[in-house]
Amino acid sequence: MTGIEARFRLDWPGFLLDVDLSLPLSGVSALYGASGSGKTTLLRCIAGLERAPAGRLFVNGEVWQDEGCWVPPHKRPLGYVFQEASLFPHLTVIDNLLYGMRRVHEAPRVSLRQAIELLGIGHLLGRKPDRLSGGERQRAAIARALAVSPRLLLMDEPLASLDEPRKLEIMPYLEALRDEARIPIVYVSHSVAEVARLSDTLVILEAGRVRACGPTVELMQRLDLVPAAGTGEAGALIEARVEAHDDAYGLTTLVSRGGTWRVPRLEAAAGKTVRMQIKARDVMIALERPGAMSALNVIEAVVAEIGPMDAPGVEIRLDAKGEALVARLTRYSAERLALRVGTPVFAVVKSVSFGRESLGATWRNIRAADAGAGRV
Repeated sequence: MTGIEARFRLDWPGFLLDVDLSLPLSGVSALYGASGSGKTTLLRCIAGLERAPAGRLFVNGEVWQDEGCWVPPHKRPLGYVFQEASLFPHLTVIDNLLYGMRRVHEAPRVSLRQAIELLGIGHLLGRKPDRLSGGERQRAAIARALAVSPRLLLMDEPLASLDEPRKLEIMPYLEALRDEARIPIVYVSHSVAEVARLSDTLVILEAGRVRACGPTVELMQRLDLVPAAGTGEAGALIEARVEAHDDAYGLTTLVSRGGTWRVPRLEAAAGKTVRMQIKARDVMIALERPGAMSALNVIEAVVAEIGPMDAPGVEIRLDAKGEALVARLTRYSAERLALRVGTPVFAVVKSVSFGRESLGATWRNIRAADAGAGRV
């Protein structure tokens, strides 16, 4: 039995957690949903910090919990990253990391040097936590979680306590962790942007139960799921190849199955793959190819699905040569355009819609581009 098999039921006053999950033992599996949906409780059950009676947990065939077995939290080979960086305040960063290494009783999966490099904290090792920014503290906390040589890394909204600039600062390091550490990660978030950039598998929780579980790219294009999770951030994920850079105008040309895209300049080498989150609110629909206009991205598509027409707004799923886009229109616009399944349309997306939070490249891409540009 490979992967993570988890079955937990907790019946508390006012809340019931009842899940039965199978997750891959690779990449990032995101637990996503509105506040109170059970994300953190499920993560704590996996860690052994909450004991669910009659629960079951197998990790790569190893029993961590079942009817006749209970492995206590400190004996589970996992790392846990909390919302707030839980570093020892009286120790320097390097001493915090070395403290974590005391738990290691086998060959490390990630060396101390690798952890330091992945999180970019080499210049911080001699500092104590009160001399670090919020983003630096969280990167050090993640490195300490790696220092215990975990077989599984659990992350409970690690960016929740950071402001937007610090979130954008730390995101490439999380991508590095995903791409290079080769340690499966279960990641709790209620942010569509984080889920879109980081996760391979998406678990949508609602009122303590699993609403859906599957590949992130597939689930995020479903009209019935992401808005129902409580954020209203419906959209789509597209993987594209870097074609070229236009330094004069600060743009990058990307090519995906659906067509050609122009986005703000990316620090990613030509030929590399990046992931775009295109929010439904940023997609306009035209029945004819627009003429002179400011928007740079015009993609041919057909209407594949129309969401419920019982509210002022409606989501429209588009098929662009097998690639999904989602647009949010007013019901008035959808009716005025007489949209039907099968209607050929043009999806129009402004380049400025692609903010830094919407574009993610692998750490290898970022490092290759930085090396070519002479950056540190």
